[in-house]
Amino acid sequence: MTTLRLGDLRPVYVIGVGLHRFQRASDTSFVELGVTAVRRALADAGLEWTGVQVAYTAATRLGMAVSRPMLRHLGATGIPMTQVENASASGSSAFRLACRDVAAGFADVALAVGVDKVGKVARAEHLTGLPRPDAGLVIPPVHYGLLAEEYLRTRGGGPEDLARVAVKNHGNGARNPFAQRQKARTLEEVLEDRPIAGPLTRLQCCPVGEGAAAALVVSEDAIQGFGLDAGRAVRVLSSVQRSEELYGAKSFDAELTRTTTAQAVAEAGIAPADLDVVELHDAFTIEELQYVEAMGLCGDGEGPGRLADGEFAIGGRVAVSPSGGLLAMGHPVGPTGVGQIAEVTAQLRGEAGTRQQPDARLGLAHLVGVGAVCAVHVLAAPGR
Repeated sequence: MTTLRLGDLRPVYVIGVGLHRFQRASDTSFVELGVTAVRRALADAGLEWTGVQVAYTAATRLGMAVSRPMLRHLGATGIPMTQVENASASGSSAFRLACRDVAAGFADVALAVGVDKVGKVARAEHLTGLPRPDAGLVIPPVHYGLLAEEYLRTRGGGPEDLARVAVKNHGNGARNPFAQRQKARTLEEVLEDRPIAGPLTRLQCCPVGEGAAAALVVSEDAIQGFGLDAGRAVRVLSSVQRSEELYGAKSFDAELTRTTTAQAVAEAGIAPADLDVVELHDAFTIEELQYVEAMGLCGDGEGPGRLADGEFAIGGRVAVSPSGGLLAMGHPVGPTGVGQIAEVTAQLRGEAGTRQQPDARLGLAHLVGVGAVCAVHVLAAPGR
């Protein structure tokens, strides 16, 4: 059986990105959050709303039918609109659908927008009516606290290995005007903060707030037809999404990341060592250590040492979560994956300001969602 890859179809580019700051809960309506991000993406691209042919809206806590009440404020143009929910990977999934529409020729201009407010969320796995082995006690902080304890025990590490992830990412977030947390932290501050689960402290866990992010995906025909700036068009080399398999006693988070990333970099025709920028799912510090190893950015067990040596810092061998990651940029859920695309796009254009990774040519965006699902995208700088 033969399946198509994104690279088998026509080229796809990110031409515009926009954000509303990720922030704590406020009185700002989701409409204002989302429309702000979309208008900024349109301005960034040099496009009018009438040029957009299809829209995918990622949201997890706003109820049904989010797209129309929000996007109608930009104009009623009759385009197809679809709401996407895939847990933490919702924004990544919306972006993937936009890319596939353009690659297949169903549209020349597609919008992926993520928006969310703080609110109740119901996870279907809790509503099956079937007994659960963990009795519902293993909530995310406990799950990752247990993973952190296992990681440190099997590799002979200490709590400071985890805390250095937070120090790096809070420092990056302090440079990001769209981040929810914009304060640099010391190793001592991270380690001495309020404990949450196992070795994880509060500053090692992501904040879940509100915000919005938008990305406009276009074809070469759209770039030429609308007279857009090809020098700012970031190519999407691959888009891969997988779901959980059976991994035995291994961490499904890491193994799912391993297989999905391997497929994404292979389809992009590159190696992990070629990446200059990586935005990954660091909802808890242990995840960054697990994922840089699973992605092949370093060998198993080498993550803490490479981190301590500065290899994953801005200016290092590969900048990991230069936006601040979920730990500092924040994790409003629906917008998170599109926000990663916005950061990688800025980096590959050389427009990331004080967060800029020098000479960034290749970037990767990665998110894991409960279920479990994983989405990975590989992007290339203009002209590459």
